[in-house]
Amino acid sequence: MSSVNKKTMGLFARYLTVWVFLCIITGIGLGTLFPPVFHTLGGMEVAHINLPVALLIWAMIFPMLLKIDYSSLHEVWHHRRGIGVTLGINWLVKPFSMALLGWLFLGHLFAPLLDAGKIPEYIAGLILLAAAPCTAMVFVWSRLVGGHPQFTLSQVALNDVIMIFAFAPIVGLLLGVASITVPWDTLLLSVLLYIVIPVILAYITRNILLAKNRLDDVLHIMDPVSMAALLVTVVLLFGFQGEQILSQPLVILLLAVPITIQVYFNAMLAYWLNRKLGVAHCIAGPSALIGASNFFELAVAAAIALFGFESGAALATVVGVLVEVPVMLSVAAIVNRSKGWYERNNSNAIRKADSE
Repeated sequence: MSSVNKKTMGLFARYLTVWVFLCIITGIGLGTLFPPVFHTLGGMEVAHINLPVALLIWAMIFPMLLKIDYSSLHEVWHHRRGIGVTLGINWLVKPFSMALLGWLFLGHLFAPLLDAGKIPEYIAGLILLAAAPCTAMVFVWSRLVGGHPQFTLSQVALNDVIMIFAFAPIVGLLLGVASITVPWDTLLLSVLLYIVIPVILAYITRNILLAKNRLDDVLHIMDPVSMAALLVTVVLLFGFQGEQILSQPLVILLLAVPITIQVYFNAMLAYWLNRKLGVAHCIAGPSALIGASNFFELAVAAAIALFGFESGAALATVVGVLVEVPVMLSVAAIVNRSKGWYERNNSNAIRKADSE
């Protein structure tokens, strides 16, 4: 990556909270001032899949997927403890703990303050948010905490493979428990469109570019596109929900409570488990962040496809975007500042990771 591109990525990462905040304000403002425009964009869909959102998500995640060396899956064994912790958090803890938090806070503690008819949709949105591990933003989080790059690549590749098979069944199970009818065809189509197809195309494209020794050049061109797509996606998503956000500030605040608790709980649990297992900090940092973050692009798309743009589920997933970025940045800061504590009595694991 060239020095200019590195500076661009550094500027983006350093002021990520600022950019996202500005895009949130812009999206809400535009959605409020020009609702017909966003209603038109919202109506551009095929098989309940919104085309503008789909194109932006592809533009955002495809460069990230191109960076993944799927042959690095054999590296899983070298990082088996960190991988095991992350997989356990992602697939055995996070979806179910989010369902529990949603039931506790939205279904009971906050129920008197919410529209009773919307509560099942809000809980469904939280489940969708937690059921898919983050893919695109993982590389940013890992870079912020000095994460081991090969571990991050291996973990993302493995999560993508698992997500193809596990996302729909877990969501279906939890939504079924929540007494919500699951349109399996739409849910499976979302998995196909946002995971299976881009992963396969990225794998093929990566091999072609490597054969032509053009991968770095293409990534240099596409990285800014990916960043721009992320910010435009935030503008579009908040534009779709701008009127609801301004008209329901209390609902936004209440939805943010279980999401915030969820992120901190899973991040700190993964971080602590890695330390207990003697995993090096450069593995534990990204493990904690991957374990806590969500593939909000897929969650928002699935919520829109399943329940509609103006549904409580769509609003809950968009609140996830609002909450996750600043909270994840704070988690990254905690991981960095606690490095001394983490590495105390953990020198053997650090030397082992450095020798891999």
